[in-house]
Amino acid sequence: MKRLGILGAGRWGTALAAHLAAHGRDVVLWARRPEFADQLRRERCNREYLPGIDFPPRLRVSAEIAEIADQEAVVVVVPSHGFREVVRQLLAHTANDRPTILISATKGIEAETLARMSQVSFEEAVVADREVRFAALGGPSSAAELAAGSPTVVVVSSEDGELAADLRHSLATPSFRLYSTTDVVGVELGGTTKNVIAIAAGVVSGLGLGQTTLAALVTRGLHEITRLGMACGGRSRTLAGLAGLGDLVLTCTGNLSQDFRLGTELAAGKTLQEITEATPTVAEGVRNSLAVAALAKRRGVEMPITEQVVRILYEHKSPRRTVADLMMRALRAETEL
Repeated sequence: MKRLGILGAGRWGTALAAHLAAHGRDVVLWARRPEFADQLRRERCNREYLPGIDFPPRLRVSAEIAEIADQEAVVVVVPSHGFREVVRQLLAHTANDRPTILISATKGIEAETLARMSQVSFEEAVVADREVRFAALGGPSSAAELAAGSPTVVVVSSEDGELAADLRHSLATPSFRLYSTTDVVGVELGGTTKNVIAIAAGVVSGLGLGQTTLAALVTRGLHEITRLGMACGGRSRTLAGLAGLGDLVLTCTGNLSQDFRLGTELAAGKTLQEITEATPTVAEGVRNSLAVAALAKRRGVEMPITEQVVRILYEHKSPRRTVADLMMRALRAETEL
């Protein structure tokens, strides 16, 4: 696939566009706001979301979603709450004589319906009377590091194993390696839930509780992710891989994750409102904490870390009290589900 469209000119969308265009693809990057698209075309960089990275010659910017519909494959990199509307607009412009290859790089679930992005895509395809071949990207990835050429390894999933294998080869570059799987559920839920656990990890780090506590939090967080993923039809092996453990480790260590940084600010005594008012974008884990907790309740899955993150964010619970409450939970076998 040499012609790609990328919907979403935020940090990750811009990084993917710049990287793939620098490695032989003709890429059209779609920005929702026409004035922002004009700025990107004029400056040939995205100083708002990815400063210091110049656009390669083969990267073109557009505010017209119809230009994206003509590409061989489309990567959707928008927040989960805007995913449905963007896919709806795209499908309104796609041809009905061939399937649309839609690759989701969105890590989240729809708050109102608790639908994963794969489910949203198929619902919209039915409404638009279009055929969609769906895939999802997951795994540990940093926009700034990918754009700078750091080796990045992710996983691409599709229930269509042939498509997953094709994309594994089509999107690969010397510094962007992909593995493939047919476990879409595991990849989507791994990427969604790790953002919530990352907020808790930021709280632990911000409270200065040390690496021992952080290691325990990450491990038990993976347990929660695995329980939910399996309850929804995902595979434990997927969640022990790049889309689960790999992505979790990245977002819960260092300072690359917006969700992790939000957790550290909560630990410092800031409220959610104060934090969100100071940033142009809201961390995905903020919205998805409520959705993940609701999905867990629907499936009868116990997720104590996720529940405590919700209480910190929306019930103004003390972060330090939250840690104490987690430590005082009933003792049980480690493998108990």
